[in-house]
Amino acid sequence: MTIDWSWLGNHTDDLTTLTLSHLQAALTAVLLGLVISLPLAVVAHRIRPLRGLLLGLSNVLFTIPSIAIFVLLLPVSGLTRTTTVIGLTVYTLVVLLRNTVEGLDSVPARTKEAAKAMGTRPLRTLLTVELPLALPVIMAGVRIATVMSISLVSVATYIGDGGLGQLFTDGFQRNFPTPVIVGVVLTILLAVVADALLVALQYALTPWRRRRA
Repeated sequence: MTIDWSWLGNHTDDLTTLTLSHLQAALTAVLLGLVISLPLAVVAHRIRPLRGLLLGLSNVLFTIPSIAIFVLLLPVSGLTRTTTVIGLTVYTLVVLLRNTVEGLDSVPARTKEAAKAMGTRPLRTLLTVELPLALPVIMAGVRIATVMSISLVSVATYIGDGGLGQLFTDGFQRNFPTPVIVGVVLTILLAVVADALLVALQYALTPWRRRRA
């Protein structure tokens, strides 16, 4: 298969728009997933009987095929970006929730006891001690969820959205490989760049790990 470079040059604006749309859908889903999973993870960490229930529920949601989720959401949110974002958010929860719980579990009990002995309130201990120490594990989940969301956005093409996934549909329908190749390459580049930026963000947010190294 060869690329028609003239097509690429004539569709630069369209490719930019689709790429930004693709990235916006993926990042919005990850951010919403974080907002939802963080408090749920704290509850699962603090109240052990709820741990299995919450993690199990997220696992069940993850087993639903992505196309099925989008179809089930259509009567509620219609053929809109909202449907895409909700569907992607559901998939991020299983990774973000589990990693956040495991990150909180990894915080040494002695560290939390020391904070308590110093008179630090539970909420402040969570925000200034537990979450920062759990950050490497949480960020690992964020990286996985981000790459996964970027790859899944294309599935939303079936409901009229999909960002770069529209290139796949266009290429297959016209038996024209150039849009398909370009869509695949841009999707991979988005995932690689997003992951690299998250690694840099984690590096900036965990200075104590650099000092220890």
